[in-house]
Amino acid sequence: MKEKKEENNLMEKIISLCKRRGFIFPGSEIYGGLANSYDYGPLGVELKNNIKNLWWKRFVHQRNDMVGIDAALIMNPKVWEASGHLKEFSDPLVECKKCKRRFRADHVNSKKCPDCGGVLGESRQFNLMLKTFLGPAEEKANEVFFRPETAQAMFVDFKNVLETSRKKIPFGIAQTGKAFRNEITPGNFIFRTREFEQMEIEYFIKENDWKDSFKYWQKEMWDWMTDALGLKKDSIHESDVPDGERAHYSKKTIDFEYDFPFGKSELYGLAYRADFDLKNHFKEAPYKDEETGEKFYPHVIEPTFGVDRSVLALIYDAYKEESERVVLKLKPMLAPYKVAVFPLLKNKPELVKIAREIYAGLKKEFNAVFDDRGNIGKRYYSQDEIGTPFCLTVDFESLENNDVTVRHRDTMAQERIKIKDLVKFLEDGIS
Repeated sequence: MKEKKEENNLMEKIISLCKRRGFIFPGSEIYGGLANSYDYGPLGVELKNNIKNLWWKRFVHQRNDMVGIDAALIMNPKVWEASGHLKEFSDPLVECKKCKRRFRADHVNSKKCPDCGGVLGESRQFNLMLKTFLGPAEEKANEVFFRPETAQAMFVDFKNVLETSRKKIPFGIAQTGKAFRNEITPGNFIFRTREFEQMEIEYFIKENDWKDSFKYWQKEMWDWMTDALGLKKDSIHESDVPDGERAHYSKKTIDFEYDFPFGKSELYGLAYRADFDLKNHFKEAPYKDEETGEKFYPHVIEPTFGVDRSVLALIYDAYKEESERVVLKLKPMLAPYKVAVFPLLKNKPELVKIAREIYAGLKKEFNAVFDDRGNIGKRYYSQDEIGTPFCLTVDFESLENNDVTVRHRDTMAQERIKIKDLVKFLEDGIS
């Protein structure tokens, strides 16, 4: 019970920090908010973009077997009919007969309502597709759906990508973007929301290669989590999803679960979709082997990375409470600001002038911030709390020696660096 209370308290601290420091705000807050809706603030959007940019660089730009697309959020409803989502994409729902609250049936352990103790009704399937209408009339003919995953556009566009990129199997298509699911019970801050963002790959292979390819992407995802993001390996666990619990298209799925403050829950997923999707979207086999002339439906390995869950895991993993401060020990390349520049004293024009000149120069190379408010100690701790890896202070010694005091976030150690060497110093420290 004590451990549960501490976990809840930690989650409250993280949510408070996110709002107070400009990472994540409640959506539509001035109008009372909207349940489980969140906006990324000035620092949050930087952190999220850093994750996405690093992912794109790693899995698209640095590979010869990957191309990207950016598809529409709303697609022809026939896409979702062919993909099986209109029929199969659902969760079991139960409703309390007393308070009328609804819950996922697989999230309750008894026939009683978790809120009021009332009797829960029989379980029924609830489709998670988020419906809207295109056109002036809200009628069946104009009914469309926001995409519940980014994957289907990569299948629908498969032949166009193949013809324009001249890729040969094995190769992949990558995409980042929003998806929407009408979740029955969203919650736990940004962990489960109805609007969320994915980084996803569809990797096309021959059927006989699926096991080797699955193992390859399994390792790639581990490397991304531990090396690129810097998450603690002991906090990540693999879970092999059993028959009956996998998505309708999956022949094999592994969930990568992370130890969040509220418990172990899914961070990413890796699925073997076989040839389900291309076979349903194309009447004729969409791929021809140039060497053998064989036409066939490629099989697919799908690594899926949740952007919002990446943000939450990174903040939680990096959050540290030390004797004098709270600090986010993010990897420097992921930190919203890479460097903060301070004049030692705000009321000394000669110090402010040099600090402003240094800031203007560094701003061309890095996302930097200038701060002259309050005493220097408070400025350091303010930057610690948002994860800035380096703070530069212009002091009176700087006027004589053309150098600055550099403070390291993680160790709080300080050293003198020549102003002319700052760009190289920061490049080395951030990479």
